[in-house]
Amino acid sequence: MTHVVTEQCVHCKFAECVTYCPVACFREADSFLVIDPVECIDCGNCVEACPADAIYPEGELTPDLEPALEWNARLASRLPLATVPVSPLADGDDWNGKPDKWASLTAELAPQQP
Repeated sequence: MTHVVTEQCVHCKFAECVTYCPVACFREADSFLVIDPVECIDCGNCVEACPADAIYPEGELTPDLEPALEWNARLASRLPLATVPVSPLADGDDWNGKPDKWASLTAELAPQQP
């Protein structure tokens, strides 16, 4: 099992989670992070560290968040390793908690719908 970054990270990228990850499993895009499921050791440190409540254990994803599992796995192999320090986005607080953020991503970066 792995932990999964969900759409609540999109346009926020607060990045405290990167600091708490003992195995460097986060990958960084311009406006969000994803978790590499191959590298994640399921420690859960990132869950408590995320102020956007954007990270869940795979087994606790609700149906509306299930596309995040594919999204993380697909993009992790294409994105660079997130290193400390990752700078949060200047308008991250404005985006925090807003719904439907996946719709703001390009088709290449959006999750694939079943």
